[in-house]
Amino acid sequence: MERVTLEFPAEAVIHRHPLTVRVTDMNYGRHLGHDALVSLLHEARVHAFAALGLPEWDMQGYPSVVVDLAVQYQHEARWPDALVIDTAVPEPTGKALTIYQRIRNAEKDNVVATARVNQLLLDLSTGRPVAVPEKVKQSLAQAREA
Repeated sequence: MERVTLEFPAEAVIHRHPLTVRVTDMNYGRHLGHDALVSLLHEARVHAFAALGLPEWDMQGYPSVVVDLAVQYQHEARWPDALVIDTAVPEPTGKALTIYQRIRNAEKDNVVATARVNQLLLDLSTGRPVAVPEKVKQSLAQAREA
């Protein structure tokens, strides 16, 4: 079986967000379920971009859409584990933002999962992707340097 392997770019971290596994996040295996993990990733990603003044629905005039998601599961998380989600965004190339997220157990300091999302910014008048605006690139670069 081929497994997804993701390298988290620690040098490109722009934000860290604390979250807790909720009882409603548990699946039949009594650990964090895939659907809940995707929701936690989205929550942390929204906070990361909002902290830069870039809400996902208005990144310099363009909404963003997720075009793919890859997740590498590494350790289980259970209720009520405290987690930290690190969000990293390397310098954009082309029309996509590639966003990496690493979910860590705050107490055990092990990696629960690593994920990669590609997002496109869309021109709503045409429905077509646009190049990442310079202001978005600049905001991400400043966050990486902080």
